[in-house]
Amino acid sequence: MIRLSHIELGVSDLAASRAFYVGTLGLQITHEDDRTLYLRALEERGHHCVILRKSDKAEVGVLRFKVFPEADLDAAHAFFTAAGQPVEWIERRFMGRTLRTQDPFGIPLEFYAQMDRLPPIHQKYALYHGVKPLRIDHCNCFSPDVDASVAFYSSFGFRVTEYTEDAESGRLWAAWLHRKGGVHDMAFTNGRGPRLHHLAVWVPTPLNIIDLLDRMATTGYVTNIERGPGRHGISNAFFLYILDPDGHRTEIYCSDYQTVDPDLEPIKWDLKDPQRQTLWGAPAPKSWFENGSTFAGVATRDASLKAQPIVAP
Repeated sequence: MIRLSHIELGVSDLAASRAFYVGTLGLQITHEDDRTLYLRALEERGHHCVILRKSDKAEVGVLRFKVFPEADLDAAHAFFTAAGQPVEWIERRFMGRTLRTQDPFGIPLEFYAQMDRLPPIHQKYALYHGVKPLRIDHCNCFSPDVDASVAFYSSFGFRVTEYTEDAESGRLWAAWLHRKGGVHDMAFTNGRGPRLHHLAVWVPTPLNIIDLLDRMATTGYVTNIERGPGRHGISNAFFLYILDPDGHRTEIYCSDYQTVDPDLEPIKWDLKDPQRQTLWGAPAPKSWFENGSTFAGVATRDASLKAQPIVAP
């Protein structure tokens, strides 16, 4: 497996979502019809990294991962079958053979090796607008048992880069896991789940984030700004968290670090360390710890770990 590739989001109003993701954030449209919008970031050569699908509920459809070579799809089929998870070969538009399965908590996962390739546009600077999104970076999900989620994803190739431990119980409250050599492709946060906490999009510089804040504040989106800007202790990322018209959360993200060495030791953080979540900047609001997007057709449950991080008043 190479990396997190793309995400499918159910949205209630496709036109409103188009205005937000395309008009404000600056993602590029690669295909659209009356119910679906396929979007691409500026450095990506694959056909899409975000799919917006008209839906009665604002839910997450699936998380998709790219593998290489094609034989890895058969290996994934064998792995998830042995793990007792449902597996199914399906067809997806603009993609080759695709395996659909799920993790032990029900998060829908799909794996593929081939997607339609598009000409490069990273030097077509006339297309750059909004926050100048370059690529999809990661997803963070609420898990009712972070230890179990980390054990499962580690068993098929993810590596932990940083983690938060509750000192009293010795259990994981959150963890960051990668495939592509950054800090994370997937992260898990303790909470009612499974639910999507956020999708993250990589941008060129912190100044792009400041420009986006000015734009959102003067185009009707000021209340969609949830948290930031600031810098995380974990990942070292310069961040901003915003909400789309349906409440799906996106992190606008840059400045993390390289993790390609396989013997790199994970960095441990204590749950009560305030610089863990915010190296500098305002503390995270209560909504950031509680609100998330459900996965379509997947039941949620309360977290088994009751430890509480630092929350803004």
